[in-house]
Amino acid sequence: MPQQHSLQPETREVQFQNAQFLPEVVKLLNEGHTVTINLRGVSMRPFLEDGRDKAVLIRPSNPKVGDPVLAEISEGFFVLHRIYRIEGNQVTLLGDGNPRRSYEHCLQSDICGAVVGFYRKGSSRLDRTDGWRWRCYSFFWMHTLFLRRYILYIYRHLH
Repeated sequence: MPQQHSLQPETREVQFQNAQFLPEVVKLLNEGHTVTINLRGVSMRPFLEDGRDKAVLIRPSNPKVGDPVLAEISEGFFVLHRIYRIEGNQVTLLGDGNPRRSYEHCLQSDICGAVVGFYRKGSSRLDRTDGWRWRCYSFFWMHTLFLRRYILYIYRHLH
């Protein structure tokens, strides 16, 4: 009896340090590829969780306030945060899980990737950043900075 071969390729997960991995992601984005990455860190809580969720990135074209982006804020140090303010070429970023006044700064040219959506909670359905759910969440979260510290405190103690 002939052996049957699986039509699906074998996949395996490999982990790298961000300083090694993210420059390769940026290269792929610059070549026009779409890249999906597993999220690390807690700076985008409560909506996104470390090790659980994934972000789908494309090359940035016209980032706006409120957009989640991948940016290199210093040599080899990348963050995936939301744009809080744009003033000329200066961009202020703030992670959703960061308290008020925990801003990072970069130039528009340091924005390496634009997030088009997230796979959350193990779902195979993309939660798009241009969808109504993300827009509602973003509006609420961007306009309640004064409450953020308290919401995050409660969230951390419940999880």
